[in-house]
Amino acid sequence: MSQHDLIVRNAQVVRPGAESPKPLDVAVRDGVFSAIEETIDPSSATTVVDAEGRHLFPGVVDVHQHWGIYNPLSEDAATESRAAAQGGVTTGITYIRTGAYYLNKSGPYRELFPEILSSVEGRAYVDYAFHVAPILREHLDEIPALVGEFGVPSFKIFMFYGSHGLHGRSTDQSSFLMMPEDESYDYAHFEFIMRRLQEVREDERFATDRDVVSLSLHCETAEIMRAYTEIVEKEGRLTGLEAYSASRPPHSEGLAITIASYLAHETELPNINLLHLSSRKAIEAAMLMQSTFPHIDFRREVTIGHLLADFTTGGVGGKVNPPLRSREDVEALWEHLLAGHVSWVTSDHACCREETKFGEPADDVFLAKSGFGGTEYLLSGMVSEGRRRGLSYNRIAELVAASPARRFGLRTKGDLAVGFDADFCLVDDDVEYAVRAEDSFSTQEYSPLEGYQMTARVTDTYLRGAPVLTDGSIVGEPRGAFVRRSGG
Repeated sequence: MSQHDLIVRNAQVVRPGAESPKPLDVAVRDGVFSAIEETIDPSSATTVVDAEGRHLFPGVVDVHQHWGIYNPLSEDAATESRAAAQGGVTTGITYIRTGAYYLNKSGPYRELFPEILSSVEGRAYVDYAFHVAPILREHLDEIPALVGEFGVPSFKIFMFYGSHGLHGRSTDQSSFLMMPEDESYDYAHFEFIMRRLQEVREDERFATDRDVVSLSLHCETAEIMRAYTEIVEKEGRLTGLEAYSASRPPHSEGLAITIASYLAHETELPNINLLHLSSRKAIEAAMLMQSTFPHIDFRREVTIGHLLADFTTGGVGGKVNPPLRSREDVEALWEHLLAGHVSWVTSDHACCREETKFGEPADDVFLAKSGFGGTEYLLSGMVSEGRRRGLSYNRIAELVAASPARRFGLRTKGDLAVGFDADFCLVDDDVEYAVRAEDSFSTQEYSPLEGYQMTARVTDTYLRGAPVLTDGSIVGEPRGAFVRRSGG
């Protein structure tokens, strides 16, 4: 019997935390890394792959995805996981909530979560997990069961949902979120979510999960956005993505970040994730809150879309929440990322097909749906743009794999180490090509990154030691599995 199932030779291995890539051989047995050494005897493996000098990155851990928001969850699990594998992603975490979109139903998670798992089982090409948004009052009482029984330790608040629509105009929250008329999705509810999470963290039954119980927040302020949307539409001076950015101004993010941070301080909940910071004002507010409340373990997320595109890019198809911003904001995000202020980079992948995305007329940004795909460009985009800006490959591996994996309880993911799941990808960084939506495995027919010049491409992706993507093509049957991240 062979000592290893697989050996990858002649690779430049990119380990998070290391100073630089190193020429190493990597071996796999029973789905985990069994050896990472300068030379491993090729005769000790059943299969040997020659990396031909390509860079071997840990499998990307894309912790901000939205399978099932605009398409049935079962469909997105199949198609969008293919796009994930195309981008070197081996584990994705999807946000789930009750109400319009997603499940298009309401009720307790003890009934809905098994339905969610059933919809995805056997269809995904990458491993997957879920974050849960407590929308209803009864969801607060379900948090201990979600952590302990269902293996979900991460939760989300959409701060603007209380009185602002998903796509840019005010809405009735009771119908949008399918809430009883005597309940509200507001700051008080957010506070009670935080208190309940902290109660779970202090409960000895969850002692082993204490560090991975966290709350993520989409930080925008509904009242500011409602007022500015009215101003922008009435003036009619701005159009397209610039108009949408002005209708959800950066200080709306900054204000929401400040409120969320004080609530975390008040409730003593230390594990706070500030999602998809899009502007200089947002990230500066986040840094100010870190210095104001040093006892809070803030993590700051930025998306690949906000790092590569701005409001002059891609037309109405680039509508997303929070909006694509000015080029000055893009540069500010990179400035803070290079300074070490960004905790991880993700995709916020939300496949929205053309017939769903655009209203009538198609160029009215306020009629378009919010969100677009991008998981397939996460690693290639970071390598392409990051290399130009002096960002090391090892730091990229930390930002797209190791750091998010540690935060969200993916204890055997995100690193290249013996005993970890053998999730990895091979990257060719000696290429030049333009992004074309038609080349993506996603069912979305457009991309705001259309024409963007890449200088890196993922060629092969392995999930637990078995190929998912080979020479740019999906191979085999879907093998992705649900990953429990808490509860023993």
